[in-house]
Amino acid sequence: MTNALVVIDVQESFRARPLWRAVGNPDIAARVQRLVDAARAAGDLVVWVLHAEPGSGGVFDPASGHVRVLAELDPRPGEPVLTKTSHNSFTTTNLQQTLTARGVRHLTVCGIRTEQCVETTARLGSDLGYAVTFVTDATATFPIPHRDAPADQSVEDLLADPRTLSAADVVARTEYALAGRFATVTTVAELIGELTGS
Repeated sequence: MTNALVVIDVQESFRARPLWRAVGNPDIAARVQRLVDAARAAGDLVVWVLHAEPGSGGVFDPASGHVRVLAELDPRPGEPVLTKTSHNSFTTTNLQQTLTARGVRHLTVCGIRTEQCVETTARLGSDLGYAVTFVTDATATFPIPHRDAPADQSVEDLLADPRTLSAADVVARTEYALAGRFATVTTVAELIGELTGS
């Protein structure tokens, strides 16, 4: 086994936040499921990574009950489910050891927070010597407020502010930052076509 699909932060914590209604890719679960099905069919390792902020009292606190994979998705027995407390999936987990033990040299990454947790995992994976594929349309993110916007602004105010960086712009900027440097950027359809030869 030389390939692994790493599914990052596709968890109920995000759906429990008001900002979920502004997510740039509302069908993220279906897109991730297509990748998971293709990886399983190819005999590749599927690794699930969740983000936790223990003791925070928020939706990422394990005590909230939201730190679990989106209900539409279902990790199988034997598929590692790791919990991280950093942005990237390596620093606070045993992901690298898990991949090394399985002989993995190529990572495919997808998940929630395109420009944050998925991008940092792709960058660090590349630094660690993995060949990385970033499946851009199997990531999801949210509009980013301007640095001078009030921290407590509503979702409506965020979306109405012309200084807000849209989710689509966040994804495009991430693609530019990664492509040819840290990862191969592809789509679900392109990757599944490569895996199935269709």
